[in-house]
Amino acid sequence: QIQLVESGGGLVQPGGSLRLSCEASGLTFNYYRMSWYRQAPGKERDFVAGMNGDGRIRKYDDSVKGRFTISRDNAKNTVYLQMNNLQPEDTAVYFCKARSPGDDVYWGQGTQVTVSS
Repeated sequence: QIQLVESGGGLVQPGGSLRLSCEASGLTFNYYRMSWYRQAPGKERDFVAGMNGDGRIRKYDDSVKGRFTISRDNAKNTVYLQMNNLQPEDTAVYFCKARSPGDDVYWGQGTQVTVSS
């Protein structure tokens, strides 16, 4: 059974930083494309950042370019999202997504990030 477990969310002041982690189990991790999405209250779930299995290809939404960095440690079955210079508009539930080579998709349960003074 494939499971994705996010951690690292919390309350941070504007300009602060957080690092989210998503640990995967039940899959051959390096085969999977990993992504982060976020969903603010009353809004759709939006793409934030993603990377392929070997980490060579990374993509970011324009709203986070230069502030967020996605990375992965295939030995630990974990993908990370380093978030710097956080702003109130970054407040959302952040979700980890895994996509298999056959395009099966799996989601984590989400972790709350709140940016507020």
